Amino acid sequence: MSLGQFIGELGLSELQFALVVIGLLIILFVAILNLKLSRARRNAQMAGLTSHVGEFGKEPVFGSDMDGPKSESERSEPTLSSINLPSIYGPVNEVIDPRIDCVITLRFSQPIIGSEILEEISEWFKLDAKLTAKWMCEGFEVNDENIESWEQLQSHGQYAELQLAIQLASRRGPIGVLELSDFCSRSQILAETLGSQIDMPSVSAMLESAKDLDIIAADSDIQLSINVDFDGKHPFSEIEQLMIKRGFKISRSGNSFEFFSNGELIYFSAGFDLNKPISQITLLLDVPLVSQDQRPFERMLAESLEIAELFHGRLVDDNGINLTEAAVAAIRQHLDSLYSNLEVGGIAAGSSTARRLFS
Repeated sequence: MSLGQFIGELGLSELQFALVVIGLLIILFVAILNLKLSRARRNAQMAGLTSHVGEFGKEPVFGSDMDGPKSESERSEPTLSSINLPSIYGPVNEVIDPRIDCVITLRFSQPIIGSEILEEISEWFKLDAKLTAKWMCEGFEVNDENIESWEQLQSHGQYAELQLAIQLASRRGPIGVLELSDFCSRSQILAETLGSQIDMPSVSAMLESAKDLDIIAADSDIQLSINVDFDGKHPFSEIEQLMIKRGFKISRSGNSFEFFSNGELIYFSAGFDLNKPISQITLLLDVPLVSQDQRPFERMLAESLEIAELFHGRLVDDNGINLTEAAVAAIRQHLDSLYSNLEVGGIAAGSSTARRLFS
């Protein structure tokens, strides 16, 4: 049977048959595309799960024995662990930073009022709950006094330029290709709607920058802990009284303590089970979130020694082995290297950029 006879048997004209074939091909293409996207998302989720398992599988370890040398089998080299634990720090300065953001610039031939821009991007704010990366918007304003400045958009402001930015990486990892592509597409549509010129980096270049930034963040995302092991056990009320007396504040959760200096969180304790007697206190330092100028490790170490003396305890690593001066020296050396790498990368520990990156 010829194709013409087959079409005739179906009761279709050649044009109708061609349209049916094209429709089927489009459906098949969409089905294949959805399958690939679904597989990519599943692989990404599995990779993320594996990454988190690896992070939580690592335990921070310090050296051994403050009371005397141990055998080779008992010694434990000091290491620092990667983390993904929440802690409360001061407010982050929310400004666009090209070191960690993909920045897209829109330039207007004539200043445009902020309310017009805000109306066009109003739908963007509804997407925030679905996004993993934080986006921001700033306008370059020329006010009545001819003073020019970048600021968050105000409805009454007059803006000659607009910057749109999305964060390339955080503790959750680098931005995904779909999310970055969608942001760039929305920015392109906005530029066309407002009749502006657009300066936009390529998606591939920004994805590479995101990967590089994520590597820097992963290498520097360190939480340092010091354990104070008591000879006996103490009720939480006794621990609470001591910690508050020493300048700690009880956390919002009510089961841990935080130490502040000049309004900045320096270090904090691990949580306690309030229904059980306590035989150990663990002090924690979120390294990239505290400025080196605060000398956070030295202060946490000194505090740990004071607590150990008060409770007739000792400093130990996570394997229960006594902490040595050699282990402490190794930690100091590692921290100096870490702070230096962050500084070279333009993301100084404790800076607003670091707090955004390690959020």
